[in-house]
Amino acid sequence: MKQTVNSERLRHRFEIFNEIGATERGGVNRPSLSEANQEARDQLVKWFTDTGLDVAIDEMGNVFGRRDGTDDSLAPVLVGSHIDSQYNGGRFDGVVGVLGALEVTETLNDQGVDTKRPIEIVAWSNEEGVRFQPDMLGSGVFADIFDLDYARSREDKDGRTFGDELRRIGYDGERSCKPRDLHCYFELHVEQGPYLHEIGRSVSVVEGVYGFSWMNVVFEGSADHAGPTPMNLRYDALVATSDVVESVRRIAGTEGEDLVGTVGSLDVFPNSINVIPERVEFTIDFRSYDNDVVDAAVERVQREIEWAAEREGVDWEFEEIMRVDADPFADECIETVERAARAVVGEDDYIRLVSGAGHDANYLNTICPTSMIFVPSVDGISHVEEEYTEWEDIVAGVNVLYNAVLEKANE
Repeated sequence: MKQTVNSERLRHRFEIFNEIGATERGGVNRPSLSEANQEARDQLVKWFTDTGLDVAIDEMGNVFGRRDGTDDSLAPVLVGSHIDSQYNGGRFDGVVGVLGALEVTETLNDQGVDTKRPIEIVAWSNEEGVRFQPDMLGSGVFADIFDLDYARSREDKDGRTFGDELRRIGYDGERSCKPRDLHCYFELHVEQGPYLHEIGRSVSVVEGVYGFSWMNVVFEGSADHAGPTPMNLRYDALVATSDVVESVRRIAGTEGEDLVGTVGSLDVFPNSINVIPERVEFTIDFRSYDNDVVDAAVERVQREIEWAAEREGVDWEFEEIMRVDADPFADECIETVERAARAVVGEDDYIRLVSGAGHDANYLNTICPTSMIFVPSVDGISHVEEEYTEWEDIVAGVNVLYNAVLEKANE
């Protein structure tokens, strides 16, 4: 494979960047608007400036770096990802896409290549959503999915708002965060699943993203002593919860071939070894590339919640807190990425895939033609410190990104 981008420079930046918020087990801890996230933003802005990009920061703290085209009246090609992480997350998630985009522009500079259209790099705010919910807030406001005031009022567990924390770290920008004219958007990302690694391919052309439903459920029973209380006089919120947890696995196994279901968080009160659980609040996540399958799964689990509450004699609450439809990407961008993949790694080293995880590209796809490039996650592991991608696969992905961006920026 012909190397186009500067692999050594890219890796040097990658290693420097991942010293910020580094954990003892080889991951990073850079949740949105934390001190480590601020330091990462500062480093990125410095690199943007050093590379000759014009830096702009918007009202959601999204960071942009612009490389002018020969005709700046044309809509730009936007390319990027995110630099916030999960708590004690991996080094590759998001960062590969942002630093890869920076390497694309610097390689163009090295080669003296002018593009007809401007190219803009973006690092989106709060993609992970671990500190401020919902996730993908920065791109969501940019694409007019979320209201600006709603997004800036989101609170973390300590009651600090997104807007206040944005001001605290110095990234409360002046540019309006709203949809604008874009030629297209590309995002390079690690797969976060096992498929590419299992079949030994370097790159995938991403055709679209699963739809999903996030639900919040509360069971309210009665606390009582674990010893003297007979089993027939118990109203145990955790027993009802366990029934629903089992049903989520069963629904995911029977409702649709690609349906996945997860109970990802669970809070028990009073959470004492010798007290019957009075209250449990938990979440459910269903995903599929078929919107009807997700809808059916949500309906089935609502019935399971009601039946579990009735069996155990507890009260229940249900709320669908987020619903995103399955999202096919634009054919023109998919085909551009496929041509780039064919040129870089050849016919036998790429494949088309659908993403099971949500990305900022979901929301960008609502306002401009969009596609993504995946590189393998070893053993499919992501969102944890053990997350890993082979360096040669990262370089392959960045070279595919380079070719795709160059084609679109000259249209």
